[in-house]
Amino acid sequence: MSGEFSRSLEVLSVFRPTQGEQVSKYNVPADVPNDLIETYIQNMDAATAGTGKMNLFACDQKIEHLNDDFYDGGDAIPLTSNDPKHLFEIGQRCHDAGTIGVLAGQLGLISQYARDYPDLPYLVKLNSKSHMVKTAQRDPISQAMWDMDDVMSLTHNGINVVGIGYTVYIGSEYEHEMLSEAAQFIRQAHELGMIAVVWMYPRGQAVADEKDPQLISGAAGVAACIGADFAKVNYPRAFEGMSQPESLAIAAQAAGRTGIICSGGGSLPALEFLERLHAQMSVGNCMGAATGRNIHQRDTESAVRMTAACHAIICEGASVEQAMAIFEGN
Repeated sequence: MSGEFSRSLEVLSVFRPTQGEQVSKYNVPADVPNDLIETYIQNMDAATAGTGKMNLFACDQKIEHLNDDFYDGGDAIPLTSNDPKHLFEIGQRCHDAGTIGVLAGQLGLISQYARDYPDLPYLVKLNSKSHMVKTAQRDPISQAMWDMDDVMSLTHNGINVVGIGYTVYIGSEYEHEMLSEAAQFIRQAHELGMIAVVWMYPRGQAVADEKDPQLISGAAGVAACIGADFAKVNYPRAFEGMSQPESLAIAAQAAGRTGIICSGGGSLPALEFLERLHAQMSVGNCMGAATGRNIHQRDTESAVRMTAACHAIICEGASVEQAMAIFEGN
């Protein structure tokens, strides 16, 4: 165990439940030390607005998709979206309004802006890769660029880091390397009272269909086995005889106590996106959503309203009509 990580375990807050005491409204993993259960609960509260359901603002695409999601010459994406500051301005406005769970981004990106937005709850993404090398060239591998010492350097500087994130490509010939790293980071995050989210994507030459519902359910189960608190998955295509949301519910069941959060995917018209999100929550039994392009590919005001609309569905059980009224500013 490295020095900074070891010292961090010694300085965090103390909470010792007595035997048989009800310690949390959440499931607290057994690898969270007893004296850091309160810290874990506080981080979970921050990440889920106290509901256990996460409205995750996905801001990791600057590496994952390069600039494709941020600039198109002003045709459909506002020119302001090209500046990374746009992400943090949205995040801060939504945090002030109580409508965001976490802003998820790579450690380097967060470190560039977090001193201006230190109270915004951050989920630090530890690995990333671009989309340049296609599966036909080589199976995907995305290994860590930072470790928990680097994460703790942010917290020691007053940045509100509540958890970590990591992507695993199930079905890649390199899945073992990614699973091993993810499992260790999850354990280390829990030892510090932080939450852990994994992006679980079936991908590789052995994967015929990345949205096969059986594979999505399998990836959800793997996330449970490595101890993640939440797993982001793609919206599966439907099992025969089922709808898409019903098929997503199979993955949610397979994940057990790991909460499934569904990927927001590419930009959709607002009503279509909110209808899909509502079905994912109410029928698919998701524990949240990870939304990037459907938020940040808008001007700041519209992005803030869309985040609030997502929060209403995810954390408050709002109807599509109620969420649309929020988005439209009514």
